[in-house]
Amino acid sequence: RLRSMAEFQTFQHYFKQINLSMPKVKRVKKTAAAPVASAKAKKGSNPLIERRPKNFSIGGDIQPKRDLRRFVKWPKYVRLQRQKKTLFQRLKVPPSVNQFTMTLDKSTATSLFKLMRKYKPETAAEKKERLRSMAEAEKTESGKKPVVVKYGLNHVTGLIEKKKAQLVVIAHDVDPIELVVWLPALCRKMNVPYCIVKGKARLGQLVHKKTAAAVCLTAVKPEDKNALNNLISTVKTNYNDRFDEIRKTWGGGN
Repeated sequence: RLRSMAEFQTFQHYFKQINLSMPKVKRVKKTAAAPVASAKAKKGSNPLIERRPKNFSIGGDIQPKRDLRRFVKWPKYVRLQRQKKTLFQRLKVPPSVNQFTMTLDKSTATSLFKLMRKYKPETAAEKKERLRSMAEAEKTESGKKPVVVKYGLNHVTGLIEKKKAQLVVIAHDVDPIELVVWLPALCRKMNVPYCIVKGKARLGQLVHKKTAAAVCLTAVKPEDKNALNNLISTVKTNYNDRFDEIRKTWGGGN
């Protein structure tokens, strides 16, 4: 406490002298720096176009289209065939079933189907037209039977047993597999060339059906004999001659 007015004035004078003796600091106003091009800006980008990043939160921009196939509830037949494929990969598959995974290579299969397309059987409409024209001309059916692809499991089996089939083609995806699982063994026993190709639907197209488990050729025209002989030699090398190896090869279990 200051005891008197004189002491108060003395202290006031003393602090004034201290303030006067200290140098005054000049305050400098900071000006805004000039805009500098960001280092992240890519070369060739237009500075006039403003970048507008999208906001995908609730109430923001429309969500982009995504691949939702994983979340789709697929039809039962699709689920079954996928489960079946997975089981074949995980479980040990016996040789008699595993042989149907050893299909003909693409180039040989292409030449095989090219040959067999020449011998497609006539459709129901074509047969009707042929019979009508024969009736109008008052002719009866005579002459040799047309050379066409033979189909139908029982028909093909009969031709193999009589050794009339020259080349047997079996589909790899017949369901149930028990329908054709014995056919390769029969072909080997009767010494008939056989092969396994991809797609019962492809075989079905040859004979104007949705699907076909097996088809065969019994004869071809003279100009196609060379092509057929080449196919038979390739098929015998890949299937008939390798039968002992094929019947010991297990599949699956990866």
